[in-house]
Amino acid sequence: MKIERQTKILELIVKNEIGTQEELTAKLEEAGFNATQATVSRDIREMKLTKVADASGKLRYVAFKTTQDDMNEKYIRIFLDGFVSMDNATNILVVKTVSGMAMAVAAALDHMDFPEIVGSIAGDDTIMCAVRTLDDTVNLMGKLKKIIDRSK
Repeated sequence: MKIERQTKILELIVKNEIGTQEELTAKLEEAGFNATQATVSRDIREMKLTKVADASGKLRYVAFKTTQDDMNEKYIRIFLDGFVSMDNATNILVVKTVSGMAMAVAAALDHMDFPEIVGSIAGDDTIMCAVRTLDDTVNLMGKLKKIIDRSK
């Protein structure tokens, strides 16, 4: 739930000019997340969000710019937190996740910029990644297995 909430927070601050924790908490509630102000405060700190002034001088939350390596590590952590198993059906990679984590894991896979993946569709606990060729699917599964093995 935390990863999904934090993913939604990033989406909200990108799409909306949110300047207070109260505004962010309200937007999260509108999106179906029940979070207290204390939880939102912890999320802001963990995510290293900061406030910047927009053109009119109004403060709003933005994601602190991190290096590509830092972001890749975050996406890898999201992938590992939700991953259960994977299999292929020719050029389709099917990834099973913990219930409710498929969208977060799919977003992480998209941001990890694997050239083999053409696009992804996520349900509740299953992701289908369209991959260019069968060889690319096998290659991608090998890359993901290395990530999984490295975390053990």
